[in-house]
Amino acid sequence: MANRERNKKILLELVKQSDNSRCADCGEPEPDWASYKLGIFVCLNCSGIHRSLSSHVKSIRLDFWEDKLVEFMESNGNARAQAQYEKAVPPYYYRPQREDCNILREQWIRAKYERKEFTGETKYPPLPYTTGFYEGILLKKGKDNTQFLKRKFVLSEREFTLSYYNKEDSKGPKAVISIKDLNATFQPEKIGHPNGLQITYQDGDHTRNLYVYHERSEEIVTWYNAIRAARYAYLKTAYPTGSDEELLPMITRNYLKEGYMEKTGPMQTESFKRRWFILDSQNRKLLYFKGHLDAEELGAIFIGTECKGYSVRECVPLNARGNKWKCGLMVETPERQFVFMCEQERDQREWLEALRKVLSRPMSPQDYTSKHNP
Repeated sequence: MANRERNKKILLELVKQSDNSRCADCGEPEPDWASYKLGIFVCLNCSGIHRSLSSHVKSIRLDFWEDKLVEFMESNGNARAQAQYEKAVPPYYYRPQREDCNILREQWIRAKYERKEFTGETKYPPLPYTTGFYEGILLKKGKDNTQFLKRKFVLSEREFTLSYYNKEDSKGPKAVISIKDLNATFQPEKIGHPNGLQITYQDGDHTRNLYVYHERSEEIVTWYNAIRAARYAYLKTAYPTGSDEELLPMITRNYLKEGYMEKTGPMQTESFKRRWFILDSQNRKLLYFKGHLDAEELGAIFIGTECKGYSVRECVPLNARGNKWKCGLMVETPERQFVFMCEQERDQREWLEALRKVLSRPMSPQDYTSKHNP
């Protein structure tokens, strides 16, 4: 019993050290678990992935720890493991955060400890996202239906394009997408598949969404990082003096907030209609779609700053024709007022918070350009 308590105390002191105070894999604060095979401290979610890889894990608070295992943890730790397993992570490779979906965590953990992709020792065969060219088959949702069909995709870093073909033997691509305005984000719940990826780009005057997935998690994460590699190469060309600190957040991003709200028209007398909204904080735009898996948006609202005449607040609409929801908010721009209704007060608070976050960020020169472009 004395040894048990002593060892638990040692582990609790170890996990307070700055290098160990966050999960070695996703950064979750105050990890409660540890891999005694790798000598790292991890969160509950990442511990489950390690367990599935036969990397033995224990709770540092609830499980019994033998002396030799505690000694192993003392002589290792997160910093030592990261120096070994993350020695050569490419700058564009996405490092999952605690809020990210499970397959990003799982493939990051597998890439590090199982495939040892980042130790700097394996040069051949080259990884797909280091070659500047990648092609393969993804299941893509139809533009006007819910059916997912196999499509060939080709990514070219040299051309800064992503193309897809309706048939493998097609003479020409169905679409050639510029990397310039492309974004990719995992959307497993929205798409209804654990490996669901949303690719967004500018198609003339509209924002276009492609919804794709692959049955193998490793393959879809490889596509994601191959896209990020191409985007990184483009940004290094477009902003030759930009530092990695400035460019990396621009490669891809998750959207600040998504969900359904009811929307009325410019006169605020039109009937309310339910629409799917996406707040893209990087482009300062609130996009709205008829449905959550629509290929093209119905419209976009630019969100500037308060000093430029933009604001957001709770409101009770003058007209309630057609609305089923009762929690209102108003987005005001120099051109007009937009009134929306949320289903719950929680939704209303989250939208207000997200919109205020964009409003509070100073506008960059690129933002002024974005305001006048679709």
